[in-house]
Amino acid sequence: MKRKELEMRLQRVAPFDEPSAALEQYPTPSTIASDILFSAYANGDVCDKTINDLGCGTGIFSIGAKLLGANVVRGYDISRSALDVARKNIELLSVDVELIECDVTEVNDHADTTFMNPPFGCQNRRADRPFLDKAMELSDSIYSIHMADTLDFLNEYIESKGREIVAYATYKYNIPHTFTFHRKEKKEVDIVVVNVR
Repeated sequence: MKRKELEMRLQRVAPFDEPSAALEQYPTPSTIASDILFSAYANGDVCDKTINDLGCGTGIFSIGAKLLGANVVRGYDISRSALDVARKNIELLSVDVELIECDVTEVNDHADTTFMNPPFGCQNRRADRPFLDKAMELSDSIYSIHMADTLDFLNEYIESKGREIVAYATYKYNIPHTFTFHRKEKKEVDIVVVNVR
């Protein structure tokens, strides 16, 4: 499958019905998700691999990984409403993904690769740390999205855990007007995707 075809399929993934501000539920755009997934695929981190999708939300990474030939894909989320949307998206795109409702700290399944778009910590400071800790505990390779201005911190934190960022890419991300505290129709922020090994 070519990157453009993957992106077109992922455009069919429906967004959150009722996003939670506390959980910082923002959809990962299909353009960014397909780019991350294809990079991982090119690195040998998807095809025939076991994949964890931490905080899977609407299931975009889980679905994309399965479309690219992953062997086993598990999506974890604490939000039942997000998992309901993910389930519909999985059925719509006819892929086999296991969905598990739990807090990220309760995940115990090892994976070759983890994908995640954790909370950026705008509502709850350091909300991304449990995701990073769990991914580093259970996965050989990790692809994780963060605010670009946290890259230095990420480097330090990840190295303190005996792992390293082997590659990263930055993107412009338009946060749509989603919650009542949003003042603008959309806000563009810089995000960074890190590959940790």
